[in-house]
This record gives sequence, C-alpha cells and structure tokens, in this order.
Amino acid sequence: MPVLVDTNVLVDVLTDDPKWADWSIEQLDIHSQAGLVINPVVYAELCFGSPSTAFVDDVIRRFALTYQEIPRQGLFRAAKAFGRYKAKRGTKTSVLPDFFIGGHADAAAIPLLTRDTKRLHAYFPRLELICPRRRGT
Repeated sequence: MPVLVDTNVLVDVLTDDPKWADWSIEQLDIHSQAGLVINPVVYAELCFGSPSTAFVDDVIRRFALTYQEIPRQGLFRAAKAFGRYKAKRGTKTSVLPDFFIGGHADAAAIPLLTRDTKRLHAYFPRLELICPRRRGT
C-alpha cells in the first residue's frame, strides 16, 4: 500500500533539519518499497521555497515520489473537515492545505507520513498517520 508523504517530511530532508532530518530520512527509506506519493498541494508547497519547477521535479525523481491528483472524494472530505473547523470557530477563510492532504489519504485509504498530527488527528480520526512519537511535534 502506498504512503502519502506530507511536505514537512520532505523539507526536513532538503534542509537537513537538525531535529527531524534523520527521522524523516528513515521513514522515507522504510516506506519507499510501498511507494511514496505526493499530491498537488505537496507539490505546490515544495514550489514555495524552490527556485523552479525543474528543481521540484528533480526532488520528485530523487525521492522516487509518484504524483497523484486528489480524488474527488478526498476533496469532499477536505471540505467537510473545513466545515467542522469553521463550526469550532476556526478563523481561516479557505480550506486548509492539511485538509486537502488528509482528505486525499483518507479517501484513498492510505497512510500519511507527517509530523503535523494535531489537526489531522482531530479532523481525520480514522486516518492512519505515520508520525513521530511525541518528540515535540
């Protein structure tokens, strides 16, 4: 079963984050045989700090990532999660990137490799998260 990779895991490795790079590298290695997936949101977030799409495409090749569109059911789940967020007096005015990523993994019934667990646990309680054990996430 493939694993959806959240942007923060890739950024840990790309920036050689002193706290998280080793954990992220290990997790990417462990799950690489299953297949590592990103979606348009992760791609866009990677583009933010990158000089070009060629750079991001090279990152995708180096990490052996597969690009997948977010299934419509994932978009629906993202919208419903955002509705619950707004009902709890959330202040953002548009659907959050975490909801698109969580909705994708939830709809595809695939695990999500991430360090950003608080919101994902709250809005996608059935989603399998591959995450650090309370190391200050």
